[in-house]
Amino acid sequence: MTNKSIYRIISIYFILILGISIFSGCGTPGQLTGGPKDTKPPKILKMEPKDLSTNFKAKKVVITFDEYFKLQNESKEFSVSPEMEKQPLLKVKKKSLEISFPDSLEKNTTYTLNFGKSIADINEGNIIKNLTYVFSTGPKLDSLSISGKITEALTGKPVLDAIVMIFPLNRDTLFGKKRPSIYTTTDSSGNYTLRNLRKGLYKAYTIKEQNGDKIYQQTSDEVGFIRDTINLNSSLKDLNMVTFKELASSFRIIDRKLNTDGSIFMTFNQKLKKPNITITEPSAIDASKLVKFSAHNDSVKIWLKDLSFDSTKVSITEDDKLLQSVKFTRGKKETYTRNLVPSDNLEGNLLNPNRPFKISFPLPVESIDPSKITLLEDSIPKNGLKLQKDSTDLLSVLIKYPWLPKSIYEIKFSAGAFTSIFNAKNKEFTKKFELANKDNYGTLQLKVKTPESGKQYILQVIDDKKNIINQNIVKSDTTLKFANYRAGIYYLRILYDTNKNGIWDTGNVKLGIQPEKAYNEPKELSIKANWDRNEDITIPKMP
Repeated sequence: MTNKSIYRIISIYFILILGISIFSGCGTPGQLTGGPKDTKPPKILKMEPKDLSTNFKAKKVVITFDEYFKLQNESKEFSVSPEMEKQPLLKVKKKSLEISFPDSLEKNTTYTLNFGKSIADINEGNIIKNLTYVFSTGPKLDSLSISGKITEALTGKPVLDAIVMIFPLNRDTLFGKKRPSIYTTTDSSGNYTLRNLRKGLYKAYTIKEQNGDKIYQQTSDEVGFIRDTINLNSSLKDLNMVTFKELASSFRIIDRKLNTDGSIFMTFNQKLKKPNITITEPSAIDASKLVKFSAHNDSVKIWLKDLSFDSTKVSITEDDKLLQSVKFTRGKKETYTRNLVPSDNLEGNLLNPNRPFKISFPLPVESIDPSKITLLEDSIPKNGLKLQKDSTDLLSVLIKYPWLPKSIYEIKFSAGAFTSIFNAKNKEFTKKFELANKDNYGTLQLKVKTPESGKQYILQVIDDKKNIINQNIVKSDTTLKFANYRAGIYYLRILYDTNKNGIWDTGNVKLGIQPEKAYNEPKELSIKANWDRNEDITIPKMP
């Protein structure tokens, strides 16, 4: 082979490699690595005809964006007010959105096209929120507006992305049945504005929904409303609403199962006051059942000692009224797994000196064998440990002893120390801890002044994780003492118990009942270790 031939082959090879590199690079346009993430939604460059046009006669509207975009859930998100018999047609053409009107438009009418959350960029899905296009087929636009704020009824916090909607009075029955044509969503401060409204009578609602269809679902959504009809003659400000979760109108078991340990579990759609459980079939096993309701009586766990049945029927009653009966069926060869795994109320490796030491299990404890439990105090064996089943919790055992500060305790529970129903026994485990210093706890004393006589209030103490750790009924000026609280930040909430039933009552849309009012004290109450904090609290008049 001549030098000339070799040179030609090398040249061709080089050209092929270069070509492959160029084409492979062209195959991935716009794919960038590194750099900040795009968080901005598409930007509008042009609207034709212009937004807020009058004497509108066009057959279509074209909105052009600065980047490629996609339509998503337009059947749920896009709406027109007033409604048309035939919905406008939406079509994406490169970086433009065409909205064409197959139906004729009414004369001298202001139309609002609301795109909701239907427009987003292709790569990151950044959404344009509350985009509207408004035009009038007459010489002027409807120019009235409604604005306000949406907050949670109980906490007073602003609600983000709540749907705020109004219905003309003659279409009010559509709430909860059909998507609204006039709506908007709230910002992070809970604020909203409905624009370009015509004069008329309206009903206003808000929902914080779960499934995104803009139709109120009582089982999952929070709701708020204005009870009175709105007579819109001029723009309204401060039309505020609070969201709340309605109680279900009728009782229903929403979840039920036969657990792998043989227990029965049920969840309800209501918080019951005085529920009762009865095994009606076979009735012979009812007397030996064990029942534990949740703190709010909205779920229950049932243990049946006799599992020889093929099927069983459980009835839930309240005040001798049957709410629902449900049937459970066992497989003939069904087997169960029961592990008596303990948990405790230690705070890390410290025992709160103001509480008894408590061990809890997933199954009710039937018996305790003290001979299989040993106590070491600073590595020295000790006697005098007392164990008893918790009378308020069938899953827990209280362990009592004159614990000493600065001593290290170790309790060994040998296998079989605890025996539960079904004869399940624990495996060996050890608990090692010491008594927390009482000086790590503080006291909060509140001097409470009520605004009116004859009224009733519920004062709640809330920790920094928003857990209610204490509450008291207040009927008149009083002093409340909350002792032995861990050092930290606490808050107060006042509930206006207007019907004096000792609980906070939610609202009801159908009956036009608003939830009971709540006041959240903005001041932080800091409790310091080994310190008594005294605070004057004046309950404001009900807003």
